[in-house]
Amino acid sequence: MRPNTVSIEILDKSYQVACEPEQEDELLLAARDLDAQMRAIRATGKVIGIERVAIMAALNLSHQLLLERGAPSAVASPDNEDQIKSLTSKIDEALFQLRQFEIS
Repeated sequence: MRPNTVSIEILDKSYQVACEPEQEDELLLAARDLDAQMRAIRATGKVIGIERVAIMAALNLSHQLLLERGAPSAVASPDNEDQIKSLTSKIDEALFQLRQFEIS
C-alpha cells in the first residue's frame, strides 16, 4: 500500500509526514498529544529552544509508555518493535524539520 502525505501541526507549525492510510488516525492523535506535551513544557518557561522542548516531550512520552507496559526497564517486544521504529522515525523527521526551520 502506498503512503499518504498527512499534514500535522505542532506548536503552530505545519509538517507533511508520510503515513500508511490505515495509520493516519493514530498519527493525527500522536501529533495532537505531542503538541500538547510540547506546549505544556514550553509554558513552564524552564526549557528554552524548540529542540530541547521536543527532546523533553519525547522523554516524557517514552517514560509514559514504559510505565504503561508495567516494566520501566523492559526491552521492546517484537510486537511493538515496528511501531516504535515507525514513531522514532517520525520524531526524527519532525526534529530535522524543526532544525531546518530554526536555521532559516
